[in-house]
Amino acid sequence: MVNKLLKTALGRLRIVAFIEGCSFLLLGFTMILKYKFSLPQPNYIVGLAHGILFVLYIVLLLQVSFLHRWNIFKTFMAFIASLIPFGTFYADKVLFRQIDK
Repeated sequence: MVNKLLKTALGRLRIVAFIEGCSFLLLGFTMILKYKFSLPQPNYIVGLAHGILFVLYIVLLLQVSFLHRWNIFKTFMAFIASLIPFGTFYADKVLFRQIDK
């Protein structure tokens, strides 16, 4: 299944969207560690990984929107999904899978 997803730009976007969404949720957990228990190191590491994944998500989103000729609204909605917790999971179900069918 993963090999099939890696072969297309949309598949790569779906994988990165899932990982980026997980890192976003994990970042919320590490914020608790940082501010409640004074443990900043996990937040630094997860924050760095989340930042890199976010940039990769945006690059892949632009690539897919160009290749599949998405309109500006669909591209914008996929971008907004990356700013909301659980948003990339929703975008995968609603926006990204429509093309596979």
